[in-house]
Amino acid sequence: MKTVVVRNIHRTDAGVVKRLGALGVATVHEAYGSIGLMKPYLRPVWAGGEAAGTAVTVLAQPGDNWMIHVAVEQCRPGDILVVGCTADNSDGMFGELLATSLKARGVTGLIIDAGCRDVKALREMGFPVWSKAISARGTVKATLGAVNIPVVCAGINVEPGDAVVADDDGVVVIWNKHASEVAAKGEKRRAEEDVKRKQFASGVLGLDMYNMREPLAKAGLVYVDRPESD
Repeated sequence: MKTVVVRNIHRTDAGVVKRLGALGVATVHEAYGSIGLMKPYLRPVWAGGEAAGTAVTVLAQPGDNWMIHVAVEQCRPGDILVVGCTADNSDGMFGELLATSLKARGVTGLIIDAGCRDVKALREMGFPVWSKAISARGTVKATLGAVNIPVVCAGINVEPGDAVVADDDGVVVIWNKHASEVAAKGEKRRAEEDVKRKQFASGVLGLDMYNMREPLAKAGLVYVDRPESD
């Protein structure tokens, strides 16, 4: 691994990121062809948090948050910090003080394939974090990693400047070059879902809306009326 900090990364357009964030993780994931979703063990440390931003990436050593401190300097308003580790780890590598530093720089949230602590404080300050674990175990600052290189976080390769959307449904990453197209597809999908939502609210069944009855019958589904008791 090369111990390096890459500066002046190419970020996804802020307007496109905002559009993606408004759609939410589930819609963006579907619009992206069901790719880019991080593994479901990555969960928000407090419910209701939402974040969208451009990825500043960190490759850290397990139990060592030195490079997270290094990465803070590279963050700009609208970024989201994405931390991968060189090996499996669940130590509390991030907490209230680092969140305060990131928030002061306009960072929208943190995605970390390791542990997080100070959950109550993070909730009270409104800083959203998605992590593998919650752990009070502290960390050291001893071994170099890298900032703004491609990293794997919760099973997904993340390039610096990619768009990231996170909410209670998980975390999805959209490559920079695909972001505008995915936003347009997601907005079209949401408009279609709005129409369907009104139909469902009026009492229309999915069986009829999606024309399921004939294929269900062909597949062998049989309805049987229970005889009335004497």
